[in-house]
Amino acid sequence: MKLLAGKPGWTTKADVVVIGSGVAGLTTALNVRAAGLSVLLVTKAKVDEGSTKWAQGGIAAALGPGDTPDQHQLDTLVAGAGLCDLAAVKVLVTEGPEAVRKLIARGAVFDTSESGEISFTREGGHHRNRILHAGGDATGAEVSRALLEAIKGDSGIEVIEQALAIDALQDAQGQVCGVTLHVIGEGSRDGVGQVLSRAVVVATGGLGQVYSQTTNPSVSTGDGVALALRAGAEVADVEFIQFHPTVLWRDTAQGGQQPLISEAVRGEGAFLLNHKGERFMQKKHELADLAPRDIVAKEIFSQMRQWNIPHVWLDATGIKDFDLRFPTIFASCIANGIDPRKQLIPVAPASHYASGGVLVDLNGRTSVKGLYVCGESACTGAHGANRLASNSLLEGLVFGARIASDIAANLPEQSTPVEDQNEGFLLSPAIKLPLQLSMSEGAGVMRSEESLKETLATLTQLSTRTSSEPRIEAWEASNLYILAVAIVRGALERTESRGSHWRTDYPLTDPHWQKRVVQKYDLSGKWSVRFVEVTS
Repeated sequence: MKLLAGKPGWTTKADVVVIGSGVAGLTTALNVRAAGLSVLLVTKAKVDEGSTKWAQGGIAAALGPGDTPDQHQLDTLVAGAGLCDLAAVKVLVTEGPEAVRKLIARGAVFDTSESGEISFTREGGHHRNRILHAGGDATGAEVSRALLEAIKGDSGIEVIEQALAIDALQDAQGQVCGVTLHVIGEGSRDGVGQVLSRAVVVATGGLGQVYSQTTNPSVSTGDGVALALRAGAEVADVEFIQFHPTVLWRDTAQGGQQPLISEAVRGEGAFLLNHKGERFMQKKHELADLAPRDIVAKEIFSQMRQWNIPHVWLDATGIKDFDLRFPTIFASCIANGIDPRKQLIPVAPASHYASGGVLVDLNGRTSVKGLYVCGESACTGAHGANRLASNSLLEGLVFGARIASDIAANLPEQSTPVEDQNEGFLLSPAIKLPLQLSMSEGAGVMRSEESLKETLATLTQLSTRTSSEPRIEAWEASNLYILAVAIVRGALERTESRGSHWRTDYPLTDPHWQKRVVQKYDLSGKWSVRFVEVTS
């Protein structure tokens, strides 16, 4: 079932449409162009305003002295809690170093030591210093800058900014052959139009706005994943929403994007304290405050619930030159009345990363011909039940290049889209806030059958609040609804605790559940589920 939208008022063509301008989308676009194909790059806001820009952490790659892809693989598998696809992890860690070298060749500048060598740091879940940073805590911004510089001046890449991708166009055989999109404001074309193409790549990033508090920017409403679902693609592992453990706590009333306090701060020696001033991670994991994110987030949440407190504290006062080492974080803290050089930082978990997404193979192909998905929107299986810190930017680099290679080798001729005879559905923008609050309350860090069923009941009620006015806010709300239902359904199916999915009524990991929950949404709006065994 498609979204309700007006008839396309204009048409354009390109060999390949890439939706999203983060590391995944830009990498794919550049590699597609290297094959001599034309690209239309669609981005929802300005071209540099996606999640990549906000990535404070770094890029993990086995490039440092004594490090190997095998060691990186082991850390990734441990963090993934038995649900990683081994083949996908091997691709990530073995092709990762060369992908980073190519990024450097494209102009990305990473932090160096006094000797001039690239400086490697460590983050949660890593047993080696293998994280490359840029500008201390501005790695994503530097990666984005370098890739954007590479596409400038290339007449074979047309960029349409401030455009929301609405739905995929499909031919009589169901193959994707373009997209409909709505250009907002000062885009090069007004209103709803259609782009005919021989392949479509979804690289729209995350879906963090499905929760009331998130590190994701306001544009992260999961539009690409919802588009893929409506086109008939399968999603997997969507119940595994990673909550970043250390997000600057301001006030529960302040929703939307929250300031992230990067894991790298703990990598430099900061540590967590409860309201009594006690360190609580040392007895919970061998890596203490640098344990994998799910473990840290759960323990922080437990401390908050046990003592009925809204946050815990992060002590970074021992870090030398904090303002120089972490300028972005320092500015966020100061803006909120906290001097991290002298004061403890209040932190709490917030929605950060979707480890699951649209199910794809090792070349980014979905179950729908002509449709590829890359980056956070995809489920490659590389992250399993919990993404290892700083593997996300690497995934975009590695799988973006693989998608481009597959497209270059297998691109079909342009086919003709068939007009969807269904009227389409649309929900009221007013459902957004109650949906977010319900998801945070019942499907957040900790879930149970009771809380999930309550959330599903709320979502069902919200689905009756329809709209007949196609506009950005209504399309976003409708996308968030589809994704929220998928997350809750997946979490209800998985009767265990594993990785970033924690059921209080099923607190143990069950070997029976070493399998993917794969879901599909059909043309009538009905859901189906199947399970895929994982051997990692």
